Amino acid sequence: MEETSYLDASRLLSVDYEVFGLVQGVYFRKYALQAANKLGVTGCVKNTRTGSIKGVIQGNKANVKLMQDWLYKEGSPECVIQGCQFQNEREIITLEFNQFKVEPSGW
Repeated sequence: MEETSYLDASRLLSVDYEVFGLVQGVYFRKYALQAANKLGVTGCVKNTRTGSIKGVIQGNKANVKLMQDWLYKEGSPECVIQGCQFQNEREIITLEFNQFKVEPSGW
């Protein structure tokens, strides 16, 4: 049983996300980069034209889930998260990003 849960945690996941609320102009992307590096996940984060934050998280299942929690519950110190959507969750064989990066804004 323990071996199976280890294998599950080691599988690679990719998840798209969008965070809503007061998330632009409060260093959300900077703090997301720090959190992703701390958790060892790859992907990207960017501002959208509509005022939200979008991106992708990739990594082992356990760390992706921790990053999802950070995006939904924590964020940057001055942000106000009103909601977070996760979609397109899928297992991947290899990481499609070699690091977590801040993308140019979608303006």
